[in-house]
Amino acid sequence: MSTFLSGVAVLLSTLALGCSGYVAYEVFTLRQTLNATSTASNTIPTQVPSPTATISPQATISPSPASATTSAISPGQFVQPAFGKKAEVELLSAKRIKDPETGNRDVVNLQMRIRRLATDGVVGGDIISVASTTARNPDTSVTYKGVALNRSTGTVSLFQVRPQASADAYIWLRVPDGINNLDIFVPDTAAFKNVPISF
Repeated sequence: MSTFLSGVAVLLSTLALGCSGYVAYEVFTLRQTLNATSTASNTIPTQVPSPTATISPQATISPSPASATTSAISPGQFVQPAFGKKAEVELLSAKRIKDPETGNRDVVNLQMRIRRLATDGVVGGDIISVASTTARNPDTSVTYKGVALNRSTGTVSLFQVRPQASADAYIWLRVPDGINNLDIFVPDTAAFKNVPISF
């Protein structure tokens, strides 16, 4: 019986020694992996910023002048009288966007500011129907209309705007991709000619 027990003890000791050796090997391997990772993380940040620092400014600087000179609307660039001299309409932006329903880039989001100038003489019928705004291709004279009634502010009543105050409005116009300038016609407002579309 004692021989059997000593044999079992020797077997268990051998297994324990083997397991501890395996664990020691795994800990050593894990430590080397962690050392390699920390070394890589310490060296990568010093190498990455230098190419980024040289490439990033070029990427941001080169497109900006082109878009600024060809397609941006400057403040006060497109202002026209409305209802005679009772109000004025200023175009804030005409930006091409993607139609969320179709995924096509055939929509122009036109934003405007309607400012009441007159202190008196404004009646309830002095309403600018923003939803009826249209655009025209200055080269082909093709006319473009709004996407839908729910894609515009609708109407702006001058009677409800205080003198010298303004109301912002917008409309989505269906304009085929590839057209970069438009003539804009807001109801009861003088026409806006050759308005650039930004992207």
